[in-house]
Amino acid sequence: MEEPEQSIRKTMAGQSQHGMNPHLPTEPHNSRIDSTGLELVLKVRIQDSRENDFIEIELPRQELSYHNLLQVSCSQLGIPPEQVEKMRKLPNTLLRKDKDIQRLQDFQEIELLLVKSGNPDWTQHTALPRRETPCYNSNAAKMTY
Repeated sequence: MEEPEQSIRKTMAGQSQHGMNPHLPTEPHNSRIDSTGLELVLKVRIQDSRENDFIEIELPRQELSYHNLLQVSCSQLGIPPEQVEKMRKLPNTLLRKDKDIQRLQDFQEIELLLVKSGNPDWTQHTALPRRETPCYNSNAAKMTY
């Protein structure tokens, strides 16, 4: 004869299976594939552009390279790759080679630094003019120590 505790477990297990929808997954579903998944998702934007938001891009993990990141980012942002001077992983790391790209993790933020150009076609992507403010503080110069 079964012990009551084992009988209760079997009954509970049967009830949880019986009331489930067979078309829904039985395990918790994660919309994103884990870190060993097929794609790397990165957040990309243009430095100092009028549009401050990031866009998300997907790169196949088997094809992680500097060139591929540059091509996909530029394609999604609508700029030619020749206009990109540097790529930076925020807050302060320059990406220089394929190995740097292969170390990136999902949802890291990448910023594209564009070359300075006098071409008016790039005004929508180029940096906003910064106000030149002097670094000299006249009040500090009058202080005595």
